[in-house]
Amino acid sequence: MLVALSLIASSGFAADHLAFRGDFQNARIKFEQSKTGNVAFIGGSITEMDGYRPMVCEILQRRFHETKFNFINAGISSTCSTTGAFRLQSDVLDRGDIDLLFIEFAVNDDQDAHHSKAACIRGMEGLVRHARIANPHIDLVITFFVNESMLATLQKGETPLTIAAHTSVAEHYDVSTIGLASEVADRITDGTLTWKQYGGVHPAPAGNAIAATMIDELMSEAWAEPLAKSAAIKPHPLPESPLNPTSYWRGRFIDPASAKIQNGWSISVPDWSSLPGSTRERFRKLPMLCGEQPGDTVSLSFAGTAIGAYVVAGPDAGMIEASVDGGPFKVVDLYHQYSKGLHYPRTVMFATDLEAGEHTVELKIADKTRSSGNAARIIQFVAN
Repeated sequence: MLVALSLIASSGFAADHLAFRGDFQNARIKFEQSKTGNVAFIGGSITEMDGYRPMVCEILQRRFHETKFNFINAGISSTCSTTGAFRLQSDVLDRGDIDLLFIEFAVNDDQDAHHSKAACIRGMEGLVRHARIANPHIDLVITFFVNESMLATLQKGETPLTIAAHTSVAEHYDVSTIGLASEVADRITDGTLTWKQYGGVHPAPAGNAIAATMIDELMSEAWAEPLAKSAAIKPHPLPESPLNPTSYWRGRFIDPASAKIQNGWSISVPDWSSLPGSTRERFRKLPMLCGEQPGDTVSLSFAGTAIGAYVVAGPDAGMIEASVDGGPFKVVDLYHQYSKGLHYPRTVMFATDLEAGEHTVELKIADKTRSSGNAARIIQFVAN
């Protein structure tokens, strides 16, 4: 299938749509010399789905047919780069020394999270800087997918906010990027592709093939010359300072079991059958820190500069009042635009710019709600 789709996809790529940056040899050296490879993909539903990811896996297997690959699908539908930064350790880095990591969050940062430029940078830089600190040899590729509003922006000759923010991170760390979004916009503008042929937000096979073929082209450009016998893996340079000092490059999960319940909350698997709205299978058996009544209170001690929670927010999602170190309470709304019929996974932040050190956050379910209930269901606390 990939061969046929490549014929559809490969009509030549504009030079500014495929940006080869830095050194991209470590993964190749590992694949050729040791005949093993660990390759991971992190992103939202575009990554989780049967789309560009398995096509890229097939490309790598074709290029290195003697290599035994371990492919990791760390895509989770609906999640943005903020959630990605906090789950990178558990979902990717804890699963072995990763040689090559593909990252995709431009669409979800736009339409799901509605991130500001600063939030986009905090999430994407959190992923990139954390990955490079954990494994200085890791090769990275960031791919920019596209939705209708981003397409319209590109066709006006402008750059969507999420792509501009993620590109600034890629440039700072010399990470190669795949400008699928601009490639698709140009093809639609010149009449060689339609949005329907591309497949929409979740691309059709032909749309995913464009992305996979662009990645293949990046490999061809980076690996054009035969590998020297003396070639050796070397660390990537790491900028001394991050682009944004508050980026989530120390992002991690904190087990909700470490929280101190003052009243009302409990750790349990929600009775999904009795709740309105659908629930994705990956969350159905997970114990969560659950509170449902106004006034339910819990506290957590943590170290770092930021604190939040990775939650599922459904039709009954409420609001949380959060106070750090005894300060004023800030109201955080868990309900999302997609919560009406789905227990939607998202990360909400209670504080993002604390002084480094030990802190305590107190959470109280608010009386106010804009849903059918006041529920809070925390999968993990997140801290930076």
